[in-house]
Amino acid sequence: MSFRRISLALAAALLFGVVAVGTVRAQSTGGTVADFTLKNAANADVKLSSYASSKAVVVVFISQSCPFSKLYQDRLSKLATTYGSKGVEFLFIDTPINLEASAAEGETEKLKIKSGSANNLTYLRDDSQKVSSLLGATKTPEVVVLQPSSNGFVVRYKGAIDDNPQMEAYVKENYLGTVLANLTAGRPAGVAYQRAAGCLIKKN
Repeated sequence: MSFRRISLALAAALLFGVVAVGTVRAQSTGGTVADFTLKNAANADVKLSSYASSKAVVVVFISQSCPFSKLYQDRLSKLATTYGSKGVEFLFIDTPINLEASAAEGETEKLKIKSGSANNLTYLRDDSQKVSSLLGATKTPEVVVLQPSSNGFVVRYKGAIDDNPQMEAYVKENYLGTVLANLTAGRPAGVAYQRAAGCLIKKN
């Protein structure tokens, strides 16, 4: 093999290693996320870095066809209303999934996650699964809480919204609410990870 080919192969390996390391860091609590860009409903680019002045950014992976996403729409609306006025930004990312049972044919009922605060909710699409892979999301709904820092955004929490995906009335541990209450009060997140329950995100 020529020196040129060896150099090209080495450069490619180094580049892959840098990307892989960046992904691993982004998936770990305490790791950092430099930036990402997705399209919104108006087909305009939305950058994570545009929310650098927020107290926290909650990335919520949802799916219009996932029953668990529908079960959480009221709870997510309440959280967005409560913390949207406290400097927390919610980014709802529509992500492809792979349900064990085939989804019913025809139009699915749209999720109705709304905010009672002055902030408008942001809906983005991740059809290429770039961001769900970057942040290591495996289910919908699943959340990743990011906090702005000098080096990008630090992962403070990843996983479930609470401990009862089916019955809101029986929730005992509100993981996301606890994390946001702590961060907006200037305290550590308090909890770093809880396994999410929901619809599996299909990997293309």
